[in-house]
Amino acid sequence: MVEANPFRPVDDTARGLARDLIEGATYGALATLQPGKTLPSVSRIALAMDEAGRPITLISTLADHTRALHANPACALLIGEPGETGDPLTHPRLTLHAEARFVARDSSEHGHLRARYLALRPKAKLYVDFTDFGFVRFEISEALLNGGFGKAWRLASADLMPDQRTT
Repeated sequence: MVEANPFRPVDDTARGLARDLIEGATYGALATLQPGKTLPSVSRIALAMDEAGRPITLISTLADHTRALHANPACALLIGEPGETGDPLTHPRLTLHAEARFVARDSSEHGHLRARYLALRPKAKLYVDFTDFGFVRFEISEALLNGGFGKAWRLASADLMPDQRTT
């Protein structure tokens, strides 16, 4: 039996919807594998985008998901929330498959991310300089976009770049 391919060809509509979801995300669900375990764990994390449009977060070394990402940087982020009305499955959502890249506190990149993050998430000023907090950039390898029933796309990382959006 031949399985049907549920994914539509990637077009500017899919690229635009995916970018809108990424650019509008203030938080997401982060899926990791805990060291020594086979079951995934999911945590809600705050998100912002760096200047290149890649997701970044500020997380504590005390969090289980931080330890998990140090042990295995492969992860997934789910962004996009249902609206106030209607079936939640009809609202768009995007799964990002990624590798977590920790940014060293003593790097020049840290200073740039700190300024950018605080410009986008000013409430983080309460804890951004705590020694147990650090920045993580998510390098996306692919994405699965669900635009509602019957609207699914598999996007490459290049499809998610801001300059790829032409609509």
